[in-house]
Amino acid sequence: MMAVYIAAFVFGVVAGLRTFIAPAALYLARGGIAGYVLALFALGELFGDLQPNVPPRTFPPALIARIASGAFVGWMLCVFRGASPGAGAAAGAVGAVIGTYGGKTVRLGLIERFGAVPAALIEDAIAIVLAAVCVIAVSPR
Repeated sequence: MMAVYIAAFVFGVVAGLRTFIAPAALYLARGGIAGYVLALFALGELFGDLQPNVPPRTFPPALIARIASGAFVGWMLCVFRGASPGAGAAAGAVGAVIGTYGGKTVRLGLIERFGAVPAALIEDAIAIVLAAVCVIAVSPR
């Protein structure tokens, strides 16, 4: 059962990096149209993140959306897996805050080393890989 809460936290970190990747991954793994719709939003977010005029992730509306996404994914993961949804939501929200601020710090370092676009693409890849690991970790065997 602890693996579900760890996955909820890591999904939250993913939501802190990219708001829509975590719910898209969870719902794509579940099947149905919701996953495809969320995947389209995630693709739009990946493209939008490359634009120079995008507001910072710590701007209050963006921060709230990331925390809400992490809490939602943590909640739903626990609903799907029969664990405590409240604990999953809390783990997801905490993960999202850590992912938001930690991701910002890492991204700034990557920008200094590689430039803005490569830094964004590296962060995208990290978010996608973490989401995939979470899906694999909590998938029924």
